[in-house]
Amino acid sequence: MIFHIDMDSFYSSVEVAADPTLKGLPVVVGSDPLQEGNRGVVSTCSYEAREFGIKSAMAISKAYRLCPEAVYLRVNMPLYKKVSNSIMELLRGYSSKFQQVSVDEAYLDVSDVVSSLEEAEKLALQIKEDVFQKEGITCSVGIGPNKSIAKIASDFQKPDGLTIVRPEDVRSFLYPLDVSRISGVGKKTSVMLGQMGIGTIGELAVYDVQELREKFGKFGLVMHQLANGVDGRKVQESGDIKSISKE
Repeated sequence: MIFHIDMDSFYSSVEVAADPTLKGLPVVVGSDPLQEGNRGVVSTCSYEAREFGIKSAMAISKAYRLCPEAVYLRVNMPLYKKVSNSIMELLRGYSSKFQQVSVDEAYLDVSDVVSSLEEAEKLALQIKEDVFQKEGITCSVGIGPNKSIAKIASDFQKPDGLTIVRPEDVRSFLYPLDVSRISGVGKKTSVMLGQMGIGTIGELAVYDVQELREKFGKFGLVMHQLANGVDGRKVQESGDIKSISKE
């Protein structure tokens, strides 16, 4: 049983926790939009800012046009790393099988810690509460039979979400979703799949695997397996930790 724990809008959430006067305001973390010749981008933004159409990787100048009244902050990586280290130290205490994959997300294999989905749900709720009490930010948790499904699930009810995918519900959960939900399937791959008539995970799952291999090489097989809910990767420390938030 795998947990994927993902902090919600991490950079902006840390900024709000550090300065509660920002709570409820549209907060954009990136660069100064009024700086002459600024070509910076949005690193992340609060959910209030997203209501104006602002999103990660957007040009900061465009974000400013969409919401000039937002609070624009420069990236404060030392602060984010400090909070990240605190949270990851906390998460390591729940299971010996822990894997941090970025500054704001991690996996836990709790198969040896809980014996039922009911116990898993209680543990997930406890983790969410402990993270909030320790650092004042929310996180979303996905629970599934493997890493891929847990990761997709954690993004399902953001922010402050908890989504549980039972083994018997894997197909009904995955199949209706857009194929871009699969890790590693970016815009270019999505377009190529669309040209093949594949728009959902379900359509990918039943597509001829040999054709996928011919088109995408080894990743074609990987995509097909993930679309069918198959992921044999273990939760283990790898040392390959992304220092940048994915949001």
